[in-house]
Amino acid sequence: MTTDTANPYAAQAHARAMAGTQVDAMPTVPASAAAQPPAGVAPSDMVWAETLAPGGYGAKRLDRGARLQLTDLAGDACASMLVFNAERPVERLNVADTLKVQWNAYLGAGKLVLSDMGKVMFSLLEDEAGTHDAFCGASNAATNAARYGAGDNWGPHPNARDRFSLALAKFGLGRRDIHPCITWFKGVRVEADGAITPQAGPFAAGRRLTLRAEMDLIVVLANCPHVLDSRADYSVTPLRVSAWRGPVTPPEDPIRNATPEGLRAFLNVEAEYSR
Repeated sequence: MTTDTANPYAAQAHARAMAGTQVDAMPTVPASAAAQPPAGVAPSDMVWAETLAPGGYGAKRLDRGARLQLTDLAGDACASMLVFNAERPVERLNVADTLKVQWNAYLGAGKLVLSDMGKVMFSLLEDEAGTHDAFCGASNAATNAARYGAGDNWGPHPNARDRFSLALAKFGLGRRDIHPCITWFKGVRVEADGAITPQAGPFAAGRRLTLRAEMDLIVVLANCPHVLDSRADYSVTPLRVSAWRGPVTPPEDPIRNATPEGLRAFLNVEAEYSR
């Protein structure tokens, strides 16, 4: 039986009949209604609960102290991330500084995500994956078209840059605000001769990482295949996103005090919030 949605009353009835419908990939609103909040997290503290479909995207403003957990549900998620200062979006993730200030090319537990103004944006509290990429950036329409035959935003093989643009528009930002990203769960290794070897997976299902927001942030995610994924098929699986309220990092925190460079990045944030 078909619904006569050309009739406004029938369309209204059809739309209201969809209330409560659940699909595999969708946000939970309110987040406190999430069926399975992370262990030890009170439902009332949840602020973001969403599953991003293959090719999907999501975005959220998070307060300082919030925890953000990403889970690779089936072992083939690819979470490309942009990060902005929520109060002043001209300040944003700087991938080059994130690596060089920490004297390390690879991100993992205990590492920091830094802004272009010398401040820490995220601390990485937990990492069960160990396969991340801060070198290659996001896929675009041309790279996806070359590999899959199409790469536009509305086709079967959407790319990460165009997904970013949709998410950014919700915050009044545009394509010029798309900066080099970090990609979680799909990594690369730089060989002795300078060659880049992708770590494309698939990997074990259920790997997760947990980040702590050290500033008020806008976080943008795109779940699209890695730009160096050589598989002919558009291979990516759902990504679970959870965020909850948490305390601001205390002065004695071990990650805060792990290195003089990292401590300075925390002090720069604390000076901003001491006004």
